[in-house]
Amino acid sequence: MRARVLKPEPGPVALPRGPSVDAPGQAVDTLARTLWGEARGESVRAMEAVAAVVMNRVSRARDQGGWWGNDVVAVCRLPGQFPCWDPDAPGRLGLLSVTAADPVFAAAQRIARRAVAGLLDDPTGGATHLHRAGANPQWAQGRSVCAEIGGFQFYDDVE
Repeated sequence: MRARVLKPEPGPVALPRGPSVDAPGQAVDTLARTLWGEARGESVRAMEAVAAVVMNRVSRARDQGGWWGNDVVAVCRLPGQFPCWDPDAPGRLGLLSVTAADPVFAAAQRIARRAVAGLLDDPTGGATHLHRAGANPQWAQGRSVCAEIGGFQFYDDVE
């Protein structure tokens, strides 16, 4: 008799807490979906820059502590940080269902694999925050832009 394998019911995703619970495959998938959700329509360089922000947050949180989480999944899915993950985001269903058949998502997966493996150069110079050019979020007031790549402005002086 074969053992029965139980699969969890789909439901809300709990954010990881404490030490990293990130499996490399889950980290790559979550980062790729974040890149697709936030930067599709941008250049590969801009997608790499968004990936660098995520990885800079992970690195900074592991080294110095950080409120945004200490692994890729926690950083990407923290409410309010990457709008594509918000439950009411207009493209949320596409974000969850996109596959590698979409060439932009396939590119995002390649970038995410390199980022998670530590093989992605950081074009932002250490940025942990970004916003679309033309936006004027409160947190960016009085801060200096450290890089402008694609349609994004990046900051390395926000805690």
